[in-house]
Amino acid sequence: MLAPKVATAEDIRWLDEAIAEAGASEKPRLWVMIETPLSILNIKEIAATSKSTRLAGFVMGSNDLIKDFRAEPMPGRENLAACYTLAIAAARAYDLLVFDGVYNDIANADGFVAEAKQARAFGFDGKTLIHPSQVDPCNTIFAPPADAVAQAKDVIAAFADPANAGKGVLKVNGKMTELLHLAQAKRTVAVAEAIATREAANG
Repeated sequence: MLAPKVATAEDIRWLDEAIAEAGASEKPRLWVMIETPLSILNIKEIAATSKSTRLAGFVMGSNDLIKDFRAEPMPGRENLAACYTLAIAAARAYDLLVFDGVYNDIANADGFVAEAKQARAFGFDGKTLIHPSQVDPCNTIFAPPADAVAQAKDVIAAFADPANAGKGVLKVNGKMTELLHLAQAKRTVAVAEAIATREAANG
């Protein structure tokens, strides 16, 4: 479920209670739009409610943020960078998903690709889409590339090798590799496997 115009932690608790009172099980998760100045200012407190509610993710409402900031759209979205960083930091601190907002110009394929690549570089888990033509390039950009998956598997295998037990730093394929890279490698493989499973299920 996706709820718009969330501004405070109390909004999340109210939504969670309302969903429960409607008879929903614990399974349906809640995503919320981060699209107001208050939601940015309260982002840490909003994220923290995930410990006791069904909150699972953020979706950036870039168009509404621009409007409420009385700002103007600009190439590179420098005027929203601080908002994105705060939302991503809160999401990572509380183990939430976080998705970039939509790209409005559906006729500009190159512009979409550039913005999606920027979103990936920021650290977003994905991007919200408004047209079928955006699906394939978005999947390509956010899916781990084959060489990254292969490297990740090598990192996992190296740290799992009994000969490397207790070591915090290894050399894997010529690269210095620390335990933090092991955590990243496990996530890369998990994402790749989840995508493969979904694709197999869809035929």
